[in-house]
Amino acid sequence: MPIQIFILSKLMEDNNYPYKLKKQLSEPIPMDRLGGLTESKLYYHFDSLAKKGLVEAVEIIKEEHRPDKQVFAITAKGREELPKLIYKLFENADEIKDMVAGLANLKYVDRDEVLVILKRKSKNIRDRWEQIKDFEQQIQVDEGHEKFIEFMSGYVSTRTEHTIYWLEELIKRINQGEI
Repeated sequence: MPIQIFILSKLMEDNNYPYKLKKQLSEPIPMDRLGGLTESKLYYHFDSLAKKGLVEAVEIIKEEHRPDKQVFAITAKGREELPKLIYKLFENADEIKDMVAGLANLKYVDRDEVLVILKRKSKNIRDRWEQIKDFEQQIQVDEGHEKFIEFMSGYVSTRTEHTIYWLEELIKRINQGEI
């Protein structure tokens, strides 16, 4: 889904072709390599979006001694679906790193709706954490597992509190218009 959001958001700006989009994604930070995006994956997502009627081929650029470039445009259906995909991304994301494509394209959604989703996500994490944070005191630890339980308790505690902190920070920054 993040790749499809990236493609649709780029096509909101202008018609484009897959190879050029991949090049844009790799500059200045090599997001394509960091995310494992290959040209074949990108073309697959273009084909998938075209089959769904969200993009359409509008031109073929022919150059001597080079492969043809198929230029795509976003359709009316694609413009309608982009915000839905972004909201769904926020709903399904487990971590902020999973939200990058949505955060980079907040201009295509209602920020207040994103805040509602993120606040609900934050509340759910906090509620779950309140239910389980003292789990090591609630279980019978047999000899030999104390260190393991201590390690896991520290790991889960630190990770959950870190997630809550950064989610709250994200909410604050979106609310203030910084993101």
